[in-house]
Amino acid sequence: MRQAVSVVLDHGQREALDRIVKAPTSSQRAVRRAHVVLFAAKGWQNKRIAKRLKMGINGVAAWRQRFVAEGVDSLLHDRPGRGRKRQFDDARVEAIVAKTTAETPPGRTHWSRSSMAAAVGVSDSTIGRIWRAHGLKPHRSESFKVSNDPKFAEKLQDVVGLYLSPPENAVVLSVDEKSQIQALDRTQPGLPLKKGRAGTMTHDYKRNGTTTLFAALNVATGAVSGLCQQKHTHKEWLKFLKKIDAETPADKALHVICDNYATHKHAAVKRWLSRNRRFTIHFTPTSASWLNMVERFFRDITCNAIRNGVFTSVHDLIDAIDVYLIEHNRTPKPFIWTASASDILAKVTRAREALLARIQATKAAAEA
Repeated sequence: MRQAVSVVLDHGQREALDRIVKAPTSSQRAVRRAHVVLFAAKGWQNKRIAKRLKMGINGVAAWRQRFVAEGVDSLLHDRPGRGRKRQFDDARVEAIVAKTTAETPPGRTHWSRSSMAAAVGVSDSTIGRIWRAHGLKPHRSESFKVSNDPKFAEKLQDVVGLYLSPPENAVVLSVDEKSQIQALDRTQPGLPLKKGRAGTMTHDYKRNGTTTLFAALNVATGAVSGLCQQKHTHKEWLKFLKKIDAETPADKALHVICDNYATHKHAAVKRWLSRNRRFTIHFTPTSASWLNMVERFFRDITCNAIRNGVFTSVHDLIDAIDVYLIEHNRTPKPFIWTASASDILAKVTRAREALLARIQATKAAAEA
């Protein structure tokens, strides 16, 4: 059996490989090759590396050998072959990547292939190839919100602790409201699904009112208790807490995870909780609703029962929600939480640092 080439990295080589992996201008091919070497330095076999990176095992072996023979720089360039030669050197490609990531065209929020091609004097297809090689999609953006809660770490550890290690003789409930669910009717009847054609519905609609779904997800079992109400003030919240109290075994302590919405902290709610000692409220950090597991259930009910529904009245909408809850609770499955508090905290810390750096850079550019 052929023996894989041993890879041992010194401090400088490891830093150089880390820079390739993290640099936004690194091509996907260079990043993958750097990962090959880093995994090899950990003692991984070629078969394991190939499976992890979705590469051929011969390719893994080749780049492993090439690094040992020629060093880090060999990972950044392809050797000349018999095919069509490159029209642009690395410096020009990097300049296009830098322009894409650091600038925007006048009067627009992002580059298109044609606008970038006109700006740098190449063809649209060339820009497309460069963007694909570097994983760039200027037309797409993702939303984010970094929590500024001063007690973020404390609340995070509290909530994740309930998910990963719930207390004995207690029920852990993830609770929230899905407010302003609209009962939408279509202006014309749609066509049903048939072979070779998707179902259809009109793009416009008639609003027939709204309802608010209060839901409590049992973290251990996946069962959901729900209640639709017209409003979502502290009175409705208190009514739902009483429903939870009545439906759960009286000998169990109740740990309720919810957000910092003002109605959850109303004086009347606090007075009731002071008389019902088996309730313990755990608040998620500000701007961190993703930490509340019931949000995953809200996503499911939206996709499966609400978004494509046709409701002639609020009562029709509530009936559809009730039917979904009944069917869900016939065979409930718990959501499995896997992320540790330390991993989440590290990710949020990096996001804060990146956001602060961006703010400072923007401020410096404005002052210049």
